[in-house]
Amino acid sequence: MRKRGSRAKLHSMQCVILAGGLATRMRPITEAIPKSLLPVAGRPFLHHQLTLLKRQGLHDVLLCIGYLGEQIRACAGTGVDWGVNIVYADEGKELRGTGGALRKAMEEGLLQDYFLVTYGDSYLPVDFRKVWKAGFDAVSRGDEALMTVYRNAEKWDASNVEVRGDRAYYDKKKADPARKYEYIDYGLLGFPRTFIENRVAAEGRQDLADSLHQASVVGKLAALEVKQRFYEVGSPQGLKDLEELIGSGS
Repeated sequence: MRKRGSRAKLHSMQCVILAGGLATRMRPITEAIPKSLLPVAGRPFLHHQLTLLKRQGLHDVLLCIGYLGEQIRACAGTGVDWGVNIVYADEGKELRGTGGALRKAMEEGLLQDYFLVTYGDSYLPVDFRKVWKAGFDAVSRGDEALMTVYRNAEKWDASNVEVRGDRAYYDKKKADPARKYEYIDYGLLGFPRTFIENRVAAEGRQDLADSLHQASVVGKLAALEVKQRFYEVGSPQGLKDLEELIGSGS
């Protein structure tokens, strides 16, 4: 990541939404519509997600799409209805995984020097600007990336992160039984563009989780704990919980 002159770009916050997956846990409904467009409180989920980003001061949105991506384009367009600017990286039918989607976006020149990443099924009621700056500061100090973490203790989903101080050890497979996986990847990450260049292969299907694990093994994955629970539409119970949150006006 370039350090000289980067701080002048603190006002320009880019958020990448990974919204290209097959959403198999939500079938059969996601056989017809992508997960990002599942109805929540009478509107497509993406409407609520973009509204949240705009409220948080993020105006530059990159949507990584693939499966049924044309429906997402038709719904979100350029983002003018939400007061944001949306551009797209489209995998088409050749899905490359979460890491591969970001690699494609990088190769197309769509990633800023530093950016946030969230998922197309995640609704995260946290201060995105605080996360953006914490991640920017972390990578400026030499970390490879920042992961927001939540002390989950297996409550909302399977915990997959051990936190020691401000370091995250992340393993989606939880292969090391000696680790204390009390936290979970919250779903909001901060990256320099060089992370994608160095950690994600140019060819084949790439899971971002593998690249994050590799960075954590060498002690270069910074952790930022958040206190608010996460919401998602990737499971029937998650969709129900978010319906209740949105319906309450929170």
